Amino acid sequence: MDRSEARVELTPAAAELVRRLRELHGPLMFHQSGGCCDGSAPMCYPHGEFRTGGSDVLLASLDVAGVAEPVPFWMSTSQFEVWSHTRLIVDVVPGRGSGFSLEAPEGVRFLIRSRLIGS
Repeated sequence: MDRSEARVELTPAAAELVRRLRELHGPLMFHQSGGCCDGSAPMCYPHGEFRTGGSDVLLASLDVAGVAEPVPFWMSTSQFEVWSHTRLIVDVVPGRGSGFSLEAPEGVRFLIRSRLIGS
């Protein structure tokens, strides 16, 4: 399996939130570490604010209508091993997520939904 294969998509609600956050914060990035607390939720940061390295996999560069540049979606290698058979769908739901993710003050949080690849 090609580890760089783009297997992440945004729901329309998530894409709209990404557009709003881009206007407020400039270029963005996502990272999903799988750690404690909100680790199962994708975290949205200003591009480059979260340092990625050899223990991270770039799953996708998301093209979002109305956003000038692709939004990279990173995941820790250990999480990738668990999620490697799925397509990730980034959605947004009401509620407070992590204080570290840019959407937290908006009263919503990003959430991962998934489906098996090929289904």
